[in-house]
Amino acid sequence: MRMLFDHGTPSGIAGSLSGHDVTEAIERGWDRLSNGELLKVAEAAGFDPLLTTDKRIRYQQNLTGRKIAVVVLGNSTWRVVRLYLDRIASVVSEATPGSYAEVNIPFITNIL
Repeated sequence: MRMLFDHGTPSGIAGSLSGHDVTEAIERGWDRLSNGELLKVAEAAGFDPLLTTDKRIRYQQNLTGRKIAVVVLGNSTWRVVRLYLDRIASVVSEATPGSYAEVNIPFITNIL
């Protein structure tokens, strides 16, 4: 599965997604694209899911009929996200073309 990480997605997640080919938007110069344009170029390039931290994407973009799945992280703070890597991997594995899913990751203040 070819995955695209949006610019706010912690790159450390890639290590927990075995079997997935991960590309960061910045590697392609896509980090400055609007969400609509990013979805368009990602689909054209053959990416399967987009992993993003933009919780507003489902309200700002018409996701109906999209080929790309969208997975939204509820938190982008690595020290918290790293505790939810199994959940993220599970949601990504279940993503199908055109699907939308959110990974609820609470904001925890006391993490060692």
